Amino acid sequence: MSSTSLPVLSLLETRVLGVLAEKQRTVPDSYPLTLNSLVSGCNQKTSRNPVLELSESQVQAAIDSLKGYSLVAETSGGRAFRYEHNVDRVLRIPSQSVILLTVLMLRGPQTAGELRIACDRMHNFADISSVEGFLNELAERPAGGLVVKLARLPGARESRWAHLLSGEPAEEVAGPAGASGEGAHASHDASLGEVAALKANVARLEAEVASLKALVARVCSELGISAEG
Repeated sequence: MSSTSLPVLSLLETRVLGVLAEKQRTVPDSYPLTLNSLVSGCNQKTSRNPVLELSESQVQAAIDSLKGYSLVAETSGGRAFRYEHNVDRVLRIPSQSVILLTVLMLRGPQTAGELRIACDRMHNFADISSVEGFLNELAERPAGGLVVKLARLPGARESRWAHLLSGEPAEEVAGPAGASGEGAHASHDASLGEVAALKANVARLEAEVASLKALVARVCSELGISAEG
């Protein structure tokens, strides 16, 4: 896949890709990952936003899709297939940039300061300006930006960054004019929660559709008829 024809990935696909990139660095002895380990990583309750509950078939569907883009490779060794990511090779970016993308895929938009802390187990960035340097390189990448700096939310001291692997991020809507204090904060949290829930539902539906397509294709193949009919 050429770097200029990146696909728009679903939430489920970015979760799988993010988990593979994360575990490569945090549990190298278990990498590449088995399907079971990958499912567990996708469904973690910590360091994930949104929290998902994916089945093996849903994760397998995402793996198969990512394999088609060369972003994931399958290796056979031992008693089970194992999976590894090819993000650095496909996107042609340094490991520090892969780590920043990993956190953005797993945790959603973050400030440079939050990213530095969240990346600590995978890479120790010297300071926030170092993080911002890699983010700016990703944003200004000649083959197409991979991250974007979001508009600063009312009351926020820093702007957050988001990845572009799933297309342009939805613009967050601030509370009504004059809203402030706990009420506005609660409203903002509720809206983010609603968006996260909707994204999780969409991811589940996408996986179910992919599983059904695979089932239909298999049945048609066994019956010797075309799935296009």
